[in-house]
Parts: sequence; C-alpha cells; structure tokens
Amino acid sequence: MRVLIVDDSAMVGERLAAMLAALPEKIQLIGVAQDVPQAIQAFQALKPDAVILDIRMPGGSGLDVLEAIKNDRPETVVMMLTNYPYPQYRQKCLEAGADYFFDKAAGFDQVPPILQQLIRDSQFGLGPSAL
Repeated sequence: MRVLIVDDSAMVGERLAAMLAALPEKIQLIGVAQDVPQAIQAFQALKPDAVILDIRMPGGSGLDVLEAIKNDRPETVVMMLTNYPYPQYRQKCLEAGADYFFDKAAGFDQVPPILQQLIRDSQFGLGPSAL
C-alpha cells in the first residue's frame, strides 16, 4: 500500500512515518506534503492508495485536497486526522468522501491498524505498486 501523508506539522508527519515504518505489512510512505498546493501536486504525481490528511493547512483546507482526491481517484482511501474534530468538520469530510475521520488527540493510534486491515481485506499490498 502506497501512503501519502499531508500535514503542516513536521512532527506529526515524522510520528506517522515512524508508525508506518514499524508495521509488518507492506506499507510504503511515498511522500509527505505540508500545504494544500503540495498535497494536490503530490497526489497527482504519486497516485497513492491512501492519504492521511489534516484539515487545517497553509494554502487552503484539507477539504480542498479531499475533494481533489475523490474527483480524480475516488478509490483512494482518505483518513482525515485533525486537531479540529468538530461535528461540522466530520460531517463535511464524510460528505466529501472521507473514509475515516479521527481526532489527533484520541485517534492517532487508530491509523496503523486500519491500514493493516485494509491491506488484509483488499488488493493493497499486492502487485508492483507495493514494492
């Protein structure tokens, strides 16, 4: 499974990268973006299987990135991971096609097991894109 991390906090990106690297499943971190323009460019160039996406970032909103992802490749799994877990954000994200929505404070550790489950339940991790 090819994963793109989109978060304006380098510390969050590093923590997620370390969590993914520790997993036994075939998860490849293919990129990290820290603002909306970088995120959209990275998504289009790298075509990840999954994106871990923050809501508030420089250059726009994670919702903009989410919409671009789902318009281009709706099969891409998108996990929203935010410090702003308000019901209105959750609703907007899910309506826009987010597959998961987590509060960074309470749901950070849910990301790796969900990625592992996605690999077990699907084609992710098989074939040349997982190498």
